[in-house]
Amino acid sequence: MAEKVRDYNKLASDILNAIGGKENVISATRCATRLRIVLKHSKPKAKETVTAMPGVITVVENNGQFQVVIGQHVGEVYEAFADLVGEGAIDEDGESKHKGTILNRVIATMSAVFAPFVYILAAAGILQGSLILINLVFPTFENTGTYEVLSMMSWAPFTFLPIFIAITAAKHFKVNTYIAVAATAALVTPEWADIAGRVASGETVTFLGIALSETTYTSSVLPPLFLVWILSYVEKFFNKKTPEVIRPLFVPLFSILIMVPLVLLIIGPLTTGGANAIANGYNYLVDVFPALAGAIIGGFWQVIVIFGIHWGVTPMVLANFEQYGMDSFQAYQTIAVVAQVGAVFGVLLKAKNKETKKISTSAGITGIFGITEPAIYGVTLRFKKPFIFGCISGAVGAIVASFFKPSYFAYAGLPSPITIVNAIDSEYPMSIWGVLIGSAIAVVLPIILVQIFGFGEDTAKQANETLATGQEEGEESSGKDALQNEEEIASPLTGKLTALSEVPDQVFSSGAMGQGVAIEPDGNEVSAPADGTIVFIAPTKHAIGVRTNSGIELLIHVGLETVELNGEPFTVHVEDGQRVHQGDKLITFDKEMIREKGLAAITPIIITNMTQYQEVIEEGKDEIKTGDKLFNIVK
Repeated sequence: MAEKVRDYNKLASDILNAIGGKENVISATRCATRLRIVLKHSKPKAKETVTAMPGVITVVENNGQFQVVIGQHVGEVYEAFADLVGEGAIDEDGESKHKGTILNRVIATMSAVFAPFVYILAAAGILQGSLILINLVFPTFENTGTYEVLSMMSWAPFTFLPIFIAITAAKHFKVNTYIAVAATAALVTPEWADIAGRVASGETVTFLGIALSETTYTSSVLPPLFLVWILSYVEKFFNKKTPEVIRPLFVPLFSILIMVPLVLLIIGPLTTGGANAIANGYNYLVDVFPALAGAIIGGFWQVIVIFGIHWGVTPMVLANFEQYGMDSFQAYQTIAVVAQVGAVFGVLLKAKNKETKKISTSAGITGIFGITEPAIYGVTLRFKKPFIFGCISGAVGAIVASFFKPSYFAYAGLPSPITIVNAIDSEYPMSIWGVLIGSAIAVVLPIILVQIFGFGEDTAKQANETLATGQEEGEESSGKDALQNEEEIASPLTGKLTALSEVPDQVFSSGAMGQGVAIEPDGNEVSAPADGTIVFIAPTKHAIGVRTNSGIELLIHVGLETVELNGEPFTVHVEDGQRVHQGDKLITFDKEMIREKGLAAITPIIITNMTQYQEVIEEGKDEIKTGDKLFNIVK
């Protein structure tokens, strides 16, 4: 769970140190919620270390990327990280030593290219959707100059999309940005549109005796991307071969003279044809098996998001809009997003833990705008059941919607509940009904499923509620008659003492569950910290509650997010209600297994009924052994 952090420079520096320094970084980019880093060599403990940092939600290692999920402050961390890395991410010859698989490199490239300007496309899509709504209410508005200007504004980012791609791809491929933009701009000039139009009308137009195609490049994706990629080799060649005195002039000249004709004659027609072929293949599936297409997208889209490969469908979607002015993929994609939002709201309604409610509220609001990473990593995937319910509901909603042939008629950079209006079109009146009905199912069904089957909340984090219920029926606390003003609590573990505020989990570090300390364990055994009674054992065995004979209620939580391990590394040696003596063995655990799963083994020891006491006097030491005094509690 991400903890609020203000020192983004420190967080960026800590991440860089954990992954092996700037010498180990090939490239870094960002998306809406993630810092995406390509490493030369994987570091075994890096994921565990970075995941435990305050400000980091989680870490995903996939497709050649070390993805640090940060949330809304990813921009600040990325800027600080980029400043620290500088030129260290590139070898002297300008190339990475570590290439990775072709698939990994393609996915990393698509992410790096589209992530920086996705919000621009999303804003333009919202403007288009707003114009659709205004025209429904005021049909004559479409004939006004105001509409024409607003419509022009909404389409401009898509018309000149190749320029956006040139800028971000130039950064990714380490190309001179101005050369990339100059070469790409030639593809979207009115002059080329005129030439392509003449060719489409049957006229033969040649360049150096070779016939030109009718392909246009406004709103295209692959032609500018391939242009910049090949340009990276062309520019490097001329930089090495051209004398320094004429290099600033002739490198741009030679690069443009080579790249623009190469795209117009070969690269453009081939890549555009490839994107159209993939789009046509998807459209065939939609035409022949619409329910299957809906089930796949509605059910598995968020799985694709988890692995960070969702940018790969962008060329296909844009090809659909370019060819047909409509696309069904984003309609089903919206239903998948709505389903995860519904799952989060289901958790919000069901949860009793205040922190869970707080996180669910924030993630749900973010999801409404199409950004589901906080919902996935903060809530649904964390508790597993809601994520599954969301995927099931997305599939069901999309299957139902498929009977109405839903499509979007304006591109949505981030498909979400607020872009549903993009499904409105007078020629296809049933489309909007399909998206609306599918979305309604997708948002309601997971809420119902969560209420019926629960969501698997970390019961250890609710232990304070269990412990706060007081004594078991008929049980009397001998502490009521205690005359002592202070009680000593022994350490249940051997290891390094850490202040509770330093624990990378806001539920503990904020003091919301109570005061206490944390121990980074050296061993694998938890012992009773005092004489008392076992009053709580987590179903997943990772946490245990002890009430001392004087009434102090202690929660020992082994590791962070270890509820995900379903009890596998843990063995409990006592039973609920059993009386224990200080030093008795309570739990043994496999510390290495916890760390191999990418989780932290740091163990908070919390006084959950602290309101009944005056203060905690902690031991001022760094290392502690089992049975040593951990702290004194003053009544």
